[in-house]
Amino acid sequence: MAADALSIIPSAVLRNLSDKLYEKRKNAALEIEGIVKQLATAGEHEKISAVIALLIHDFTYSPQANHRKGGLIGLAAVTVGLTNEAAQHLEQIVPPVISSFGDQDSRVRYYACEALYNIAKVVRGDFIIYFNKIFDALCKLAADSDANVQSAAHLLDRLVKDIVTESDQFSIEEFIPLLRERMNVLNPYVRQFLVGWITVLDSVPDIDMLGFLPDFLDGLFNMLSDSSHEIRQQADAALSEFLQEIKNSPNVDYGRMAEILVRRAGSTDEFTRLTSITWINEFVKLGGEQLVPYYADILGAILPCISDEEEKIRVVARETNEELRAIKADPTEGFDIGAILSIAKRELNSEHEATRIEALHWFSTLLARYRVEFLAYLNDIFDPLLNALSDPSDAVVLLVLEVHACIAEESHHFHHLVSYLIRTFHNNHVLLEKRGALIVRRLCVLLGAEKVYREFSSILESEIDLDFASVMVQALNLILLTSTELGELRSLLKKSLVDSCGKDLFQSLYASWRHSPMATISLCLLAQAYSHASCVIQSLGEEDINVKFLVQLDKLIRLLETPVFAYLRLQLLEPGKHTWLLKTLYGLLMLLPQQSAAFKILRTRLKTVPFSENLKRTSSANPYSQILQVTEDGNRNQDTQNYSAINFPSLLQQFENMQQQHRSHLKGQLQSRKSASAATLSQEIQRYEEVHSSSLSEISRPPSRTSKGIS
Repeated sequence: MAADALSIIPSAVLRNLSDKLYEKRKNAALEIEGIVKQLATAGEHEKISAVIALLIHDFTYSPQANHRKGGLIGLAAVTVGLTNEAAQHLEQIVPPVISSFGDQDSRVRYYACEALYNIAKVVRGDFIIYFNKIFDALCKLAADSDANVQSAAHLLDRLVKDIVTESDQFSIEEFIPLLRERMNVLNPYVRQFLVGWITVLDSVPDIDMLGFLPDFLDGLFNMLSDSSHEIRQQADAALSEFLQEIKNSPNVDYGRMAEILVRRAGSTDEFTRLTSITWINEFVKLGGEQLVPYYADILGAILPCISDEEEKIRVVARETNEELRAIKADPTEGFDIGAILSIAKRELNSEHEATRIEALHWFSTLLARYRVEFLAYLNDIFDPLLNALSDPSDAVVLLVLEVHACIAEESHHFHHLVSYLIRTFHNNHVLLEKRGALIVRRLCVLLGAEKVYREFSSILESEIDLDFASVMVQALNLILLTSTELGELRSLLKKSLVDSCGKDLFQSLYASWRHSPMATISLCLLAQAYSHASCVIQSLGEEDINVKFLVQLDKLIRLLETPVFAYLRLQLLEPGKHTWLLKTLYGLLMLLPQQSAAFKILRTRLKTVPFSENLKRTSSANPYSQILQVTEDGNRNQDTQNYSAINFPSLLQQFENMQQQHRSHLKGQLQSRKSASAATLSQEIQRYEEVHSSSLSEISRPPSRTSKGIS
């Protein structure tokens, strides 16, 4: 066949085809074109094949660069000479040209682009069968190191795009895998090339690029963070166009794309996050049932973005979150409550307050809508929810309490909650001091003050750590006396001597309030059990009157001047009727140091008590002796008629027993400290003696025979 070709093409033409001068190669190619035209007219296709084979083997595959250049020009000339009959020889002509795109010589690569350009102009749509190979080659040439090659490749690329857009033979199904493979290339020239093709193909009405969008969507999003502004702009424009098409299309595969968007929502690039969260927002509005299995993943992407540094992202994320929460999906339709709860639980540990708050809103929403299903996962989320009560944000703590209050409709969950709170306060006294009032007050609002206080008292009654029990009771007592939320509870306690409900509540609280003498006295003042309060004061021993007690007493005296105890102060207008109240207050006065502010406050208040004339004429100038006289002679003690309703002697005995336990506990602590101090001192002495005896032995040791002492 080679011999046939040599007989067809003059040797001078072949020699000029490999000449180093372009003009000679060009002229040789024109002569070959003419020869091929004559052969085509005569129908001599075998001879044409022989000419093509000669050009391929002796020229395009030659080790000589000029031969390869000539071969490429020659193949293009053959195609031009064949004109309408070129299609049947493309299988021979195109592969060696495409192979030349990878040539080491940049000029050969340039001529390969030129040759294929001329071939494509002749055959147009007939070369579509080689599109994937041509596309792959052009993709590489887009990043070529030679500017001339890049320029030639761009011209060829534009022509190929024109041919593809007008061809009905182009197979998008065969092209997409190649596009997907190339989308992760980082070279900016290649990226521009790819975006250009995506845009062109999407503009063709007969090509459904939207249906294949999940295959290259991730690559487009990856380009949004490119260092080149132009590439970012092109990728964004392409994505915007696709999003508009999605809005107008009835058939969209939301699921696969949702997975991509979720990943991109966590990008370190701000623009990528904003674009992905914007897409998610539209998907939530448009996706409907298709997105139900992906709700958890979408939520996992949204919640962190709610606390994004960029305001635009925060706004879109919040809107999307509200849209998502408004959708009422059925668990039977694939709505995975467990997965949603898992995401919400994870975001409870977020460093951002806004995200933690929204996670808690999801707990509330799911609990309200799917209570039975929610409680099935309670073992997995209850402890993290309890731990959230220690959150540094008040807003978070209040929301956590709302969730717990909803869960605590079941009694065993309520008991678990209060028990946990007590354990937490036990382990973290700072939390009790800073957040105790907030937590207890909010629980009282959500679950009822009486229910909450009864539960606290029930658990604290058997608290082993007596010191903590005393501190906790004092804290609860202070909240009881000062919080507006507990006004009804105080009103009920005021009826303890005349109402069975008040009596029951008083006895319930008394069971644990006896851990603290001052809390017990406060409870009695609130319940108007003044006689018992006086007895409690009288029962106190010298061990009970310590600094902690006096601090609590100081607080109580100041509280007596607040509106909460206005009724008590008004009762002082009738000293004859409320003699035990006076005796109680004078008892407290006698316990206070005379130089303290609390002493002066209480004494000033008692001086305003309007004693009767016969008391003023008494020989004693001591108001306390006056009140004793009134107590002995007065017959209108308000406690007497209801005294039998509550077994106060029994309560007093319980109080004294508890105080005895506290005294023993305190003595044990002191003894332990003394023993520890003694042990420490003994160890110090022992170490001192060991060191001292070692020094003495060194001094008393006889000198060595080898030492040079005085003989």
